[in-house]
Amino acid sequence: MSPRWNPNPDVRTGRHVVHTLHAHLVFVTKYRRGAFTDEMLIRCEEVMREVCADFEVEQREFNGEHDHVHLLIHYPPKVALSKLVNSLKGVSARMLRKEYSAHVRKHLWGGHFWFGSYFAGSVGGAPLTVLTAPRWARKTLGTLMNGAT
Repeated sequence: MSPRWNPNPDVRTGRHVVHTLHAHLVFVTKYRRGAFTDEMLIRCEEVMREVCADFEVEQREFNGEHDHVHLLIHYPPKVALSKLVNSLKGVSARMLRKEYSAHVRKHLWGGHFWFGSYFAGSVGGAPLTVLTAPRWARKTLGTLMNGAT
């Protein structure tokens, strides 16, 4: 490597590839029922971080509310997002149902935890605060981040 430049830590290298792939994932609970407590969100983040590690994916950020969660991930090209999402939703649903069964049963039924669909958006590494901000706020944040006044 040339000493004249500092490498970008977000750029990863493989044997035949140089990449920086980020995705914003959103999972919604079945029926948008408010099933999450603060404690459950913390445990959900831990479980999803473990699943990401198994896929060699870096979970950059995690955020959630009572009926959905957001993840910002940095992943290699060999990872199929659909398989990662399937594992994230499956493992987290099993663990949360097992550990918080009484609470989950009050809000969700029929063996379902997550809604069948999900959102996956390609992002350039922007933080979740920018991605989840209202449209008018994104415009203002973008202006501030680009140095314009």
